[in-house]
Amino acid sequence: MDLSRQLKNAIATGNLLFGQRQTTASCDNGTAKLVVVAANCPESYTTKLRATHPEVTMFRSNMVNRELGIACGKPFSVSTIAVIEAGDSDLLTLDSNVE
Repeated sequence: MDLSRQLKNAIATGNLLFGQRQTTASCDNGTAKLVVVAANCPESYTTKLRATHPEVTMFRSNMVNRELGIACGKPFSVSTIAVIEAGDSDLLTLDSNVE
């Protein structure tokens, strides 16, 4: 799966939230279906999020935060993305690869 293409598709047709604060908030209120984390996202953040929200699928991208921001068409680095609605993308078919 081409993650960059699927992210662009989800941004155009779905609902995504960017950043650690918004991702944590969406997990807390139960709206996040998938969390995509950058390759260089702090391990402490992913471990804590995994421990507090084991029901949310977490996928670690092989792109660092700057590349993830570019893939999303954002002028800033993106360390985490919460997928609320995937739209026409296949993002929700990703399996968890964060332990």
